[in-house]
Amino acid sequence: MKGVVFTEFYEFVEEAFSPLFLQEIINASNLKSEGVYTATGTYPFCEMGTLVTQVAAKSGEDVPKLLKGFGHHLFCYFSKSSPQHFEGIDNSFDFLNHVESHIHKDVRKLYPDAELPRFDCLEHSDRRYVMIYKSARGLGDLCEGLIEGCLQFFGETATIERELLAAEPVTEIRFAIQKLS
Repeated sequence: MKGVVFTEFYEFVEEAFSPLFLQEIINASNLKSEGVYTATGTYPFCEMGTLVTQVAAKSGEDVPKLLKGFGHHLFCYFSKSSPQHFEGIDNSFDFLNHVESHIHKDVRKLYPDAELPRFDCLEHSDRRYVMIYKSARGLGDLCEGLIEGCLQFFGETATIERELLAAEPVTEIRFAIQKLS
């Protein structure tokens, strides 16, 4: 997993709880990396799982809620750190449709070893967007948080229906998003 996800998770935890809380999580996690990450590095996914589990246990929050909150945070980070990916796009559905064909393509050029989820669009209209999320990491809650963050960024409201299609070895989730505004 790319280090930027770890460094932004740290930012998220510090904002949601406190820097001291984060340090306690790192200390309790007994990570091989010792919890030291650089944005451009690559680290074992299991360390993220350990960190998320520790935050949930210490805070009393459930993991899905934490991951959705982190998804909101991560989308906000991406919107600020990569404004070029938002140029000429004025709504969430066009942005979501742009992720696989443009953004992930650019990420793979920079980081050929990046293990990115896949997003396949099944339906795209002005009011409805249906996609399949595929990932060996099974971070559907994070994906849903990113979708919610995207809708919020573009000032849109929508319902999100989620259907688990497969869980092993690759998680597949169908997201159906219906705009309300």
